[in-house]
Order: sequence, then C-alpha cells, then structure tokens
Amino acid sequence: MNDMILTHDLVTALAPASYRLDKAAISVFGLGYVGAVSMACIASLGHRMVGVDPDASKVARIAAGQSPIVEERLGELLSQGVENELIDATTDARTAVLATDISFVSVGTPTAADGGCDFRFVRQVAQEIGAALAEKDDFHLVVLRCSVPPGTTLDVMVPELEAASGKRLGEGFGIAFNPEFLREGTAVKDFFRPTKTVIGASDDRSAAMLADVYIPVDENLHFVSIETAEMVKYVDNTWHANKVAFANEIGRLCKAYDTDSHAVMDLFCQDRHLNLSSYYLKPGFAFGGSCLPKEVRAMQHLAQEKGLRLPLIDSLTETNDAHIDSALAMIEQTGARRIGFLGITFKPDTDDLRESPTLELVAACLERDLQVSVYDPNLHADGDLEGHYAYMRHARPHLRAVIDALPGMVRSTADQVSDESEALVVSHNAHGYADAVARRPADVAVIDLVRLFKTVPQDPTYHGIGW
Repeated sequence: MNDMILTHDLVTALAPASYRLDKAAISVFGLGYVGAVSMACIASLGHRMVGVDPDASKVARIAAGQSPIVEERLGELLSQGVENELIDATTDARTAVLATDISFVSVGTPTAADGGCDFRFVRQVAQEIGAALAEKDDFHLVVLRCSVPPGTTLDVMVPELEAASGKRLGEGFGIAFNPEFLREGTAVKDFFRPTKTVIGASDDRSAAMLADVYIPVDENLHFVSIETAEMVKYVDNTWHANKVAFANEIGRLCKAYDTDSHAVMDLFCQDRHLNLSSYYLKPGFAFGGSCLPKEVRAMQHLAQEKGLRLPLIDSLTETNDAHIDSALAMIEQTGARRIGFLGITFKPDTDDLRESPTLELVAACLERDLQVSVYDPNLHADGDLEGHYAYMRHARPHLRAVIDALPGMVRSTADQVSDESEALVVSHNAHGYADAVARRPADVAVIDLVRLFKTVPQDPTYHGIGW
C-alpha cells in the first residue's frame, strides 16, 4: 500500500463489506509488556482475546485476570476482561489461531551475537501459526508488532507462514506490521491516547481488518508500506536515546562551567518552532552556514578546555563530513566529467556562502579535475559578494581556490547549467529547480540532495541522497 492517512470513512470505502468484521476475535502471541497490555486494552473495546505463551504460569495468571507484570491499570482491565468472558489464555497455539480472526505477534527480538536481530522466536511463532492456518478455511490476518529490521515481515515471517501452512500470502492469510509505541509504566494510558497508529499491510483487506481494531482510539490511522512501519519503530527509539544522550552531555558541560543545566534546557525547550518540532528532521544535505558549524566547534572547544568527553557532540562534524562524502561518491558513480550545481549558497533564499557544504562538494569535484558550472539566483553580480568571499578565504582557507574560481563557474540560468552538464547536482529546493530537472537532456544524471519531488521519480538517471 502507498503511504497515506485514512479516516474511518475512507477505511469503510476502502474495503468491501465482506472484508469487515464485527469485533474481530484476536489471539496475542507473547504475553509480556506489549502483549499483555494490548490484550487487556483491546478486550476493553469489546474484542474477544486469546493470549498465547509457552510460560504456563503466565498463562494461568492471565486466565485468572491477574497481571503478570507491574503496569498501572493492567490488572483492573485483565480482571474486567475475564469477568466479561472476553479474555482467555492458553499454551496451545493451534487452538488460539483456529478460534480467532487476527493473530498479534509480540515476542522477543533480542540482539544476536553479531549485533543484529535474533529472529528465533519470530520464526518459531510463524511456524506455529502457519501450521494452524493449514487447517483453517477462513481468511486470517497475522500482525507482527515487535521491533524488527525492515524486510523482516515479508522476508522472514511470510516464508515461514507459507511453508508451514501450504498457502500463499493473500490466499488464505494476510500480513501486517503494526509497531507499538507504549511506554512501560504508562502503557495503558498510551494505548488509549496514542501519539500515532501505524499500519503496514500487505493488502486492503488486511488493512481494513486492522483499522477496525484501532478506530475507536485513533481516528487518524497512518497506512504505510510494511518496510516503513518496521523502520519507524527503530527510528523513534534511536531518537529518544539521542535526546537522552544530548541532554546528559549538556548537563556535564554545564556542570563544568558552573551553569544550571536544567535552567538551560528549560529555555531550550521553550522553542517549539525549531528545537522541539519537525524542523531540521527531513533527510537532505549537510548542515552549514555562519552558525551551526562554528557553534559546534565552539562547544567542542569548551569541552576540551575542561577535559570532558562529549562523543555525541563531537560526532556532529564527523557525520556531516560523511554526508558530504556520500554525495561525492554519488557524483563519481555517474562517471560524469561535467558537473552542474543548482544552488551553491548554504541554503535557499540567501546569498550567504559561509561554510556552504555545497562549496565543499564543488572543491572535491575540482580536485578530481571535473568541470563545474553553477546556477544560483541568489548570487547577484552587483551584490556584496566580496565580503563573503573574503570571509571564506580567511575562515576556510582550503576553499580559497574554489572561491577564486567561482565567478567563472556561475551561469545565468538553470537550463544553461543542465545543457552543459553530464550530471546535475541539486542542493536547494528552490522555485524552478524541479522544472529545470524535468527539462534536462535525457542522458543527464541527477543527484538530488533535497528531495525535489514528494514521489521519487522512477528514473534510472535520478539518484536521491537519502531516499
């Protein structure tokens, strides 16, 4: 399915009535933090739930309406579910699958010896569900919910299901990935007030069945590809870890300078336009300009003066340089000798060249004896560019040759650049650039550093840096 957000009305229109179920019965494989909470909360919405786990003592507690873990309100909801005859638990996977319409899989995915994901429990449950599906005539939806790398659902789970059931995906069963975003300690509250509900499904029928489960608690469902759904869970948690590490590094630095770190971060968090927002969180090209590189270096220097290790902040320049290197590798892979650049200032709508990452890319091209031409509407010949040039020659002496040669590289139109280039590098998402790319000669490769198009062109000559 294509990435989209569907409302309840659109979900209804999406699937025929025969696809819709009135309160689907759901089996939950794995009765740990995610499985037990999901079972109790979904039962409270009126669904009949069957928990499955190889731990007989855990099964007995669930069947008795007792929480197997410490989690606010979980015991209350489990008790209500058992009392209302909506919750049961078993060690028998076959019985659970045959008695339900949907199977949620929330088993452990520990780290493997090589640092990757250990799929042993995913494979085991897929084999158990598949064996039961072999005996079942009705359509059954299998939903993977645990953290796994992109590709796991389709490349690991589906083959196991097909082999054990003798059926093909879409013929007797569907598959979906539905990541959970429940925090331990507030998991029940998070279920009923979700920040987002993400569904990656193999087909419309599977999407509609799963949508019906979540619509009562979230009217805006995010329908995405299975791979996108798998990846977002990893990204969310890595971002949370990044925030914790950043705040702790700021704390160590502030302490060293006898500064109140909580006062600093309280002020930091007041900015919800840039600091706590989606701004800057779109993959694109490297950071640059008069502030970011300089301030990062200043923070690194402050830490060095106090003998502190701030690995996260220290890594910012390194990862930025690696991103520029990635763009250069993309240019080299085209085999082009004549390279055109659309945009060269550090960002659109400014004539500021200070620490422009695109200039670093141009310098690398010149070092490889590539011919370079540039178009940037912000570089006006009658503007005060000499001041920028002088700053760059002083602050970034390794770019002096590029600055000296730049006036001879500049062209008056984007079309002029594309006409004389074998590869076109787009470093700004500026007005008219998408049209210029569309008009380019057919054999001219494009290196897109800014995501010019929402839908990635299906064109072998088009290459995006992070998509």
